[in-house]
Amino acid sequence: MVSNFALLATVAVLIAAGVYLFLERTITKMLMGILLIGNGVNLMILTAGGSAGAPPIIGRESHLQQTTADPLAQAMILTAIVISMGLAAFILALAYRQHRYRVSDRIDDDPEDKTVRDRQADDPSQQPDHDASDDPTTGKPTDAGDQFGPKAFEKPTKEES
Repeated sequence: MVSNFALLATVAVLIAAGVYLFLERTITKMLMGILLIGNGVNLMILTAGGSAGAPPIIGRESHLQQTTADPLAQAMILTAIVISMGLAAFILALAYRQHRYRVSDRIDDDPEDKTVRDRQADDPSQQPDHDASDDPTTGKPTDAGDQFGPKAFEKPTKEES
């Protein structure tokens, strides 16, 4: 299969511009980035679907095309368009809500994100995936935290006859 270089270059430019916009801190630029990435992927699916052909309808022939077009690529693109429009509507609703509460379109860092970023990786007491049974200083399992709740939780229940 021979691909069209102009379409592949267009796909690369759309996806690269979309990723660049998506990494910005404003909601409207993120929305534009998602839409550009979606359009680039749709164009890539269309390019991968093969060359043009006759309509994929039984009993319909074309004098210009000898082969039948692949309907799967077209169906996938139509589905992707609907999904991207729904995603765009959701992001626009988020942007409107943020505009109602704050005038700025820029998304700031959450203080909890800064805490997670500043956490030291070699300190086991600061790791988020330890439960109450782990020792906070060494990170080793202990039996102290596994005893919770009333004793009825720890004993098997007796079946009544």
